[in-house]
Amino acid sequence: MSGFVEKPEPVEVPGLVHLHTGKVRDLYRNEAGDLVMVASDRLSAYDWVLPTEIPDKGRVLTQLSLWWFDQLADLVPHHVLGTELPEGAPEDWAGRTLVCKNLEMVPVECVARGYLTGSGLLEYRESRTVCGLALPEGLVDGSELPAPIFTPATKAEVGEHDENVSYEEVARKVGADVAARLRQTTLAVYGRARDVARDRGIVLADTKFEFGFDGDRLVIADEVLTPDSSRFWPADAWEPGRAQPSYDKQFVRDWLTSDASGWDRRSEQPPPALPQEIVEATRAKYVEAYERLTGLHWS
Repeated sequence: MSGFVEKPEPVEVPGLVHLHTGKVRDLYRNEAGDLVMVASDRLSAYDWVLPTEIPDKGRVLTQLSLWWFDQLADLVPHHVLGTELPEGAPEDWAGRTLVCKNLEMVPVECVARGYLTGSGLLEYRESRTVCGLALPEGLVDGSELPAPIFTPATKAEVGEHDENVSYEEVARKVGADVAARLRQTTLAVYGRARDVARDRGIVLADTKFEFGFDGDRLVIADEVLTPDSSRFWPADAWEPGRAQPSYDKQFVRDWLTSDASGWDRRSEQPPPALPQEIVEATRAKYVEAYERLTGLHWS
């Protein structure tokens, strides 16, 4: 059992139809048929959406995504039409709202990995493969791969794990031509982002993208290259053979699995509220990632 500790009631705004409440985002449709995405300050960990929010997190994710969309525009078009607030929307939506083109979404999480960690490391330890792709012997947690790899996954419902799948399975699901375009675009975008991050002293270990079609055009959607969808490591602390420090919710994961939280991850009980110091440390990591990547000051 997992999911929301307490699922929030959607905000009602005249002219908007609520479509979905996800782990982080609330999705609406406006009268023109466009999507309105609102990034909340919710945080998920271990398949639970936690009862404690992280101040500014939704704005950081939104503004960082917009910055990345600009950096990637010559590689792939994005789905953002504008950032204006719908009439009648609460002031709190400012800075966290995107008006987006309604795409025909591809039902695949497009994951690129340049380093071995996470679920890829677990599979590698068992079979020396990741998503069926053979890798050399001798790799450890945090090892840089010989070349970046495309390791797709199926998108899970809230409270469920995304499941890694083979490229062949993706080709069967969406067709060989679409699968090839997904792989090519995913690796191209990862390569650009890896180089940008490296120039700013950050290792982009892996990341996931979502794509949709606007007619025949492949378009990148949702959020991109944020601490929620990517593993960012400080380059000066990278050391293969151990877990790496990261710009994300690691403070939260570590606290939840410590004796201090009193929570048993294996139980069906929801996780407890986060202490203030964990909230503040997590917010600081999100802001630091934004500032280091963009070179802009968060205010």
